[in-house]
Amino acid sequence: MSLVERRFRNIYLKFYKESYYTPTTLDLKTKELIAIAASAVAKCEGCLEGHIKKALSIGVTKHEISDALVVAIGIAAAGVMDISDHAAAKLDLHHFEDDDSTAADGQNPPNEKR
Repeated sequence: MSLVERRFRNIYLKFYKESYYTPTTLDLKTKELIAIAASAVAKCEGCLEGHIKKALSIGVTKHEISDALVVAIGIAAAGVMDISDHAAAKLDLHHFEDDDSTAADGQNPPNEKR
């Protein structure tokens, strides 16, 4: 934060403290799980490590952390799907639009090479 003017750092810190530590409808455990998922999607390694440590210190389980990360993975994957759909539309590409040969169980169709 050394590249950010003190007054803007103070605004950020005040907002962070107010939104995170002031009691709201969400408890601290829920906020930590949201912070873990958001940190992963934002690709903030320091944030992720800090929130995982904080979560563990307040009793969040490894399974709860895993669930939060699975949600983040799903959101990140959805982001890739969304942005690729927009690119396809802008470029008028329809590579697999009428392709119904993909098996519903996720397996390769019989005639498709791996």
